[in-house]
Amino acid sequence: MDDARRLANALNALAKNPQFSYTKARAAARNEPAVDWSATKARNADFNPEVDGSESFVMKDGSVCAWMPGQFRYAAQPR
Repeated sequence: MDDARRLANALNALAKNPQFSYTKARAAARNEPAVDWSATKARNADFNPEVDGSESFVMKDGSVCAWMPGQFRYAAQPR
């Protein structure tokens, strides 16, 4: 869960920027080697940025860096 926590901290710093978008979050997450992209794609199969705000990212250890839409931030969640 340390990987999800680290990514959440990095993305939360970006989320404070007024020009924050899901594309910027995805670009930042691409720099994190611990993201499991096939699991992330499966989790976000029905992702709609206009409704969902931002994607959640699944880590290789099974934890999730999850977007919290009502709070406009990311949070690390266990498997």
